[in-house]
Amino acid sequence: MYLRGRALNMYAPSDLAEYDSSKALAPPAAKLKLEWVYGYRGRDCRSNLFLLPTGEMVFFVAAVVVLYNVDEQIQRHYLGHTDDVKCITLHPNKLLIATGQVAGIDRREKPHVRIWDSVSLHTLHVIGLGDFDRAVCCLSFSKADGGQYLCAVDEANEHVLTVWDWHKTDKGHKVAESKSSGDAVLGVEFHPVEKNSIITCGKGHINFWSIEGGNTLVKKMGVFDKQVERPKYVLCIAFDDRGNCLSGDSNGNIIVWAQGAQKIAKVVSGAHDGGIFSLCISNDGNLISGGGKDRTLVIWETEYFNKISSQEISENFGPIRTIALGKGNMILVGTTRNNIIQGTIDLKFSAIVQGHVDELWGLAVHPNHHQFLTCGYDKQIFLWDTLTHSTIWKKEIQDGAHTGCFHPNGNIVAIATLSARWMVIDMMTRETVAVHSDGNESLSCIVYSPDGRFIAIGSRDNCVYVYQVSDDGTKYNRIGRCTGHSSFVLHMDWSVDSQFLVTNSGDYEILFWSPAICRQVTQASAMRDVEWASQNCTLGFNVCGIWPEGSDGTDVNSCCRSHSGQLAATADDYGKVKLFTYPCNRPKSGFHVYGGHSSHVTNVQFLYNDMRLISTGGKDMSVMQWQVV
Repeated sequence: MYLRGRALNMYAPSDLAEYDSSKALAPPAAKLKLEWVYGYRGRDCRSNLFLLPTGEMVFFVAAVVVLYNVDEQIQRHYLGHTDDVKCITLHPNKLLIATGQVAGIDRREKPHVRIWDSVSLHTLHVIGLGDFDRAVCCLSFSKADGGQYLCAVDEANEHVLTVWDWHKTDKGHKVAESKSSGDAVLGVEFHPVEKNSIITCGKGHINFWSIEGGNTLVKKMGVFDKQVERPKYVLCIAFDDRGNCLSGDSNGNIIVWAQGAQKIAKVVSGAHDGGIFSLCISNDGNLISGGGKDRTLVIWETEYFNKISSQEISENFGPIRTIALGKGNMILVGTTRNNIIQGTIDLKFSAIVQGHVDELWGLAVHPNHHQFLTCGYDKQIFLWDTLTHSTIWKKEIQDGAHTGCFHPNGNIVAIATLSARWMVIDMMTRETVAVHSDGNESLSCIVYSPDGRFIAIGSRDNCVYVYQVSDDGTKYNRIGRCTGHSSFVLHMDWSVDSQFLVTNSGDYEILFWSPAICRQVTQASAMRDVEWASQNCTLGFNVCGIWPEGSDGTDVNSCCRSHSGQLAATADDYGKVKLFTYPCNRPKSGFHVYGGHSSHVTNVQFLYNDMRLISTGGKDMSVMQWQVV
């Protein structure tokens, strides 16, 4: 096998009687079905949380739009998008949804808007293929005419505003377009009462648009007079029951704009300490405002803007990003720490969706429970339950984490960090029982031996460090380090009898070790019949068929074998999870491919009983749970 022109020698097991590399393997009979998505994109997206008449919340993360019924604990997923979903809006009939996405990794996937039915999840229209540049960043359906038009803002340098008669044909008909602003546009809304009237807001501006003559957009800029200093950002807009436009800005002011004019009618100065990220009108006509820096929800009456009540959100949840009305008098809040919380202004808020807030690589599955653990660059460790789809516990550590693994007894977990430190945590008490440091580079992989007597840690300094483990995984004594790789260690597997170790490195080396004495086994052919306890290594005879043609050796970030030994799954740079038959030892092997993640998929692991597969997205920070069917 060749990768980047480098020949890799892989030895077939000696009991392999017939082997024809020209015969491709068929895809497996088993398939994957997306069962649950953990996470929410609140860190850098706005107005992306709604409640549907079905009782489902709708929000997005990665390339999936999630419809989540909290009471019944059921999720449905709209999977029409091919890359990051960036914005969402609800039709006035509360049945149709429009979502906009970014350009694909290789620019072959163009940014576009999909209009779909929230009951059947069928795509009705795909709008703007070839019309948008980088991404669709804001969307809004018209309100005064019952939703005939859709407006969209492109994230290109000019932030082009387009208006579509979306009913016409499958691709819709573009009615009007205009360059909106050289500065960032953060929100767009059709006026609820005035026909053909649109408001956009963003960096240093609020603009009032009208569609004139049926196809021309005319812009009038909102005037900040002596009453109030021009804010750096106008962050959000909403409309009260009388049709007045309200804006919240980075100075913490709420401004009421006179209807039909671009002048300020009223200013509520210092409504929040710091920026106001979201405004929402409640069912009884009051205004709910949400502060970022001060993490406070405030309810105002909208005639004289007297404060009715307020509540500060816990720092654990993070600053408020978006507010939506929930069932009854419930309020739904999406936060910049990728949480969705629910509560009322008088009662405590509780988390209903939680997620990581920085790049996510670490994934470990429990050896005998329906649980898995994730750890990310955000210094957070989560333990998840796959049956209740909830967080069992979370813990913050000092450093960003890259990888983790469970001790075979399931009571101990080891976490390797970006700072050359690794730690051992007791699952019951969540206390750290041991901390060690190896080398001075970040650690890339960590694996316990099947008998639980050893642990091996792979580092970016090209070495593998081996420790002896005693006292049920609580005591560690360093045996030594294995040196021989000429690049960083990426993956490793133990033999079933815990006697040998195989490692892969960044320059596509496959090396074998005798870890008890930290010595390399130089004769690779002697290892051809060793039975391996796992298949984390992406390079090896039994997985040579997972590599696509012309790949550069970095395309596949992770692979794993099912415990039955019949399936292999891979995570790749193109946002795809693939399922192969194992052993996958012939080039061009058949597979099933699944989208949902948007950036690199960084890790995949089968649960202990092979009924589910877990995948983690790197920069999309999501975790997806797939059923093996």
